[in-house]
Amino acid sequence: MINFENNPLIEKTVKFSLDMIEFCEVLEADKKFVIAKQLLRSGTSIGANSFEAQNPYSKNDFVHKIKIAAKELEETKYWLYLCKYSENYPFNENLELQITEIGKIIYKILSTSLSKDKP
Repeated sequence: MINFENNPLIEKTVKFSLDMIEFCEVLEADKKFVIAKQLLRSGTSIGANSFEAQNPYSKNDFVHKIKIAAKELEETKYWLYLCKYSENYPFNENLELQITEIGKIIYKILSTSLSKDKP
C-alpha cells in the first residue's frame, strides 16, 4: 500500500474505503444489495474526492473537491445510520468511528480554507 503518513486525510480515507469494501461484501452476502451499492459508492467517493483535491487547479478547485467529499461523507453517515438502527442489517461500529474522524478533518480543512478568504 502507498504510504500517506504526511497526509492524515488521505491515509484515513484510503483505510476507510478499504474497510467499506469489506463491509459492503458482508451486506451483499446478506443480500442487502441496495444499501451495499449506496454505501460503496458514497463511502469510497469521500477518499476519491479527497485524493483528487491533492492536485487542484486552484484554491477554489481544492475547496470544491473537499466540499464534495463532505457531501459524500454525510450521505455515507446516513446509510450507516440506517444499518445501525435497522433490525435486519449488520452494522460496523468501526466504520462509524472512522467516518467521525474523517469528518473532523474535512470540516477543519473547509473551515481553515474558507476563513482565509475573509478579510
